Amino acid sequence: MNIKRSEILIFALPKGRILEELMPLMKLTNIIPEKSFFDPKDRRLLFSSNIDWLQLIRVRSFDAATFVAFGGADLGVVGSDVLQEFNYPELYSPLDLMVGKCRLSLAKLKSDSIDEDYKYAWDQIKIASKYPGITKEYFANKGLNVDCIKMSGAIELAPSLGLSNYIVDLVSSGKTLKANGLEEVDRIADISSRLVVNRTAFKTRTKKIGEIISRFQEALNGKNT
Repeated sequence: MNIKRSEILIFALPKGRILEELMPLMKLTNIIPEKSFFDPKDRRLLFSSNIDWLQLIRVRSFDAATFVAFGGADLGVVGSDVLQEFNYPELYSPLDLMVGKCRLSLAKLKSDSIDEDYKYAWDQIKIASKYPGITKEYFANKGLNVDCIKMSGAIELAPSLGLSNYIVDLVSSGKTLKANGLEEVDRIADISSRLVVNRTAFKTRTKKIGEIISRFQEALNGKNT
């Protein structure tokens, strides 16, 4: 049965580790994707669910925020790091889903010394990160101006190859930092994944979006009891 876009909700879910952590919570909400959603050989990005008016898209975590903010999706799951980096005004975040927990940290090579009083010329210091907005804000709050190099991957290599003096990146266990000769200098923010909603969609589809929010709220309450 074909359903018009105006009659359905699109739910943007992030690929990878966060999706794996999210699935037990999804089961508690009784939102079940079609079987092919979990098939790595299936190249589709849009999938049905057990709710006839709810469809799911599987995208990169950064893209989930963009899809919801610009109306390609009505709601989604987005890390608080991404929310802070993009700061989209059209996103409303009603729930912390308590998955994808990690931290955003400033790190450097263990072999490099650091002036903990930041008295040397930080405007000459290069920071590699896929979070230039958060990075610049962090240092601006300290009254410092730094040169931020935006990278999408392999950020841990930047200091050892002379591309940057520091990195700002997500840290979970710290094993990746250690394997690349890095150490944390400061914890910038604690990160977790949030349920986000497009504000315009929430006004026009309040009942259906409210139902999804309620399902997640009840699942979180049950999980924490």
